[in-house]
Amino acid sequence: MRNTETAATVKPTRLGPSPDQLAAHRISPRFYNADLAPARKEGRSWTAYSVFTLWANDVHSLGNYGFALGLFALGLGAWQILVALLVGAALLFFLLTLSGFMGYKTGVPYPVMSRISFGIHGAQLAASVRGIVAIAWFGIQTYLASSVLNVLLLTLFPGLQPWADAEFLGLSGLGWFSFTLLWIVQVIIVSCGMEMIRRYEAIAGPIILVTFLALAIWMLIRVDFSIAWSTDDALSGWEMWMHILGGGSLWVAIYGTFVLNFSDFTRAAKKKGSIVVGNFWGIPVNMLVFGLVVISLAGAQYKIDGTVITSPADIVQSIGNPILLALASLSLLLLTVAVNLMANFVAPTYALTNLFPRHLNFRRAAIISAIIGFVILPWNLYDSPVVIVYFLGGLGALLGPLFGVIMVDYWVIRKTRVNVPQLYTDAGDGEYFYHRGVNWRAIGAFIPASAISLVFALVPAFVGLSEFSWFSGAAIAALIYFVIARRDFTFREVDGEEIAVPTHH
Repeated sequence: MRNTETAATVKPTRLGPSPDQLAAHRISPRFYNADLAPARKEGRSWTAYSVFTLWANDVHSLGNYGFALGLFALGLGAWQILVALLVGAALLFFLLTLSGFMGYKTGVPYPVMSRISFGIHGAQLAASVRGIVAIAWFGIQTYLASSVLNVLLLTLFPGLQPWADAEFLGLSGLGWFSFTLLWIVQVIIVSCGMEMIRRYEAIAGPIILVTFLALAIWMLIRVDFSIAWSTDDALSGWEMWMHILGGGSLWVAIYGTFVLNFSDFTRAAKKKGSIVVGNFWGIPVNMLVFGLVVISLAGAQYKIDGTVITSPADIVQSIGNPILLALASLSLLLLTVAVNLMANFVAPTYALTNLFPRHLNFRRAAIISAIIGFVILPWNLYDSPVVIVYFLGGLGALLGPLFGVIMVDYWVIRKTRVNVPQLYTDAGDGEYFYHRGVNWRAIGAFIPASAISLVFALVPAFVGLSEFSWFSGAAIAALIYFVIARRDFTFREVDGEEIAVPTHH
């Protein structure tokens, strides 16, 4: 009987705030659910190693190798490529650390973070732009990974060749199988939440590094460690330096998505130092390794036959041993899935959750994002230069102005003082309600900066400035917002612990 009484008095463990706590802060279900809520400081699981493995995977993506190998094709030599990458790495380390600190301090994901500067309704603009770009690239990256899987399957099972020849809606039968299989794998991983993504990245990171280092060493052995340091048409003088600086700027622009929503990951960081240490080893140090691998692969292949490769996959396909080819292909698949999960899956999932918090959680939003990425038939997008350049390129040019407004508002205007519970209320006197939920001053800085950034990025007459479109957009938006931002009241700092939820909910 005593045991029964004792059991009856034990209260269930509450995973989040009570209804009374939410009511005390006037929290609205239109802006709050367990996935958008601040992450409780106790129990956060992301360490410096977790942050490092994000970059260990993403830096070595096939798209990044294609970009860096393109610098070699343009006529930049070994040391020029390293300088371009390290210039970009230094800038990224600074920008990503600033963005990461915001996530650690507030514990909120990017769509909620953007409410600080754009307002509770205006933030939908910032979240949607990031989400649309990510959904399209999720589908495209899954398609590129399916191409690698096709090569692997045909190598192991040559009898599948008839399936590779039959085509339906722009994709072969084997392509449909590979794309669908990889799509399902990614949906399963993401639907298990951010913790599962962290674990996957932690496993994939070391495998990717070892694979590319092994590939580079194998190529160096083939040329007796004597590579071509540049092509026959090497650049020099002012043109060379413009391409070096442009390459560094484009390297930052490639990560224009991540510098916006890095808080999606660092909101679960155990401590502030984890972000700095993880970024240091993952960005400048890891990018130096990346650059050395690029130089080795490009220089060795050019020494062998005078050709400039466009992707490590070109070298993998030339491996004669089926077993080694299979292992290398599996590593590339592991890599592409890892990059896709963090760069192109998390952002639209949070964006959709932010749009419909009463109806969508992280799992449901992830599935919807994946379905959209499937039905747009992304191989058709990838094969369309118009879509890539004007649609995705145009949306990408908007990321710089968003970053400029958000950073100036948080670091310069507010001096990091944020009232976190007020980010979830729709009360008319709420701190981030502004004018009907929109901060028109932020919009007023965003629009002209975006227009200039789009002109630089898309108009052929400004092709010489296109490499700097992200920076120009960010700088102009930051300057305008600094001038017009509201400063006529005291910013309050209130943490979100009372309405926070555990990171493992």
